[in-house]
Amino acid sequence: MAKNKEQKGVILRTLKKKIGESKSIVFAKYDALTVKENEELRKQLKAENNEYFVAKKTLIDIALNENGITDANAKKFEGKVAIIFGFSDEVAPAKIVDTFRKSHEGKIDFVGGVLENKFLSAMEVNALAKLPSKQELYGRLVGTLNAPISGFVNVMAGNLRGLVTVLKAIEEKKA
Repeated sequence: MAKNKEQKGVILRTLKKKIGESKSIVFAKYDALTVKENEELRKQLKAENNEYFVAKKTLIDIALNENGITDANAKKFEGKVAIIFGFSDEVAPAKIVDTFRKSHEGKIDFVGGVLENKFLSAMEVNALAKLPSKQELYGRLVGTLNAPISGFVNVMAGNLRGLVTVLKAIEEKKA
């Protein structure tokens, strides 16, 4: 059913607001997804503070241009295109869609994305999906920062263990 100007205006304002608030955007071609699979993906995205949104490509282009993202052209995307907004983690939308598409082979695919107001190709979004999450990176950083301290503690404990071993040997010799 065709939308009137007022409905399109509401969608456009919503898109502009979401684009402005999001840290990253992923465009996905979803032609082959069933309604049930679509809802399953929506739930997975929502659980991690992301949002799945569908709109006409013309409205997407207008909203992107009005938010200063001029190098994107949604009209060039083939098929039906969904927009996935990432509000808390830049990598999360790409990772979730990548995981979902592995279990739903050939039903959904990346067609592009936006990160830091720059358009990304499908290959770049694919690469983004392979990056570790923020939490994983924080864990690695803490481990790296903690490594010298742990090493120092082990060296100090080694000296004490050596002293205990020597004292034990002296005790056994005297006994």
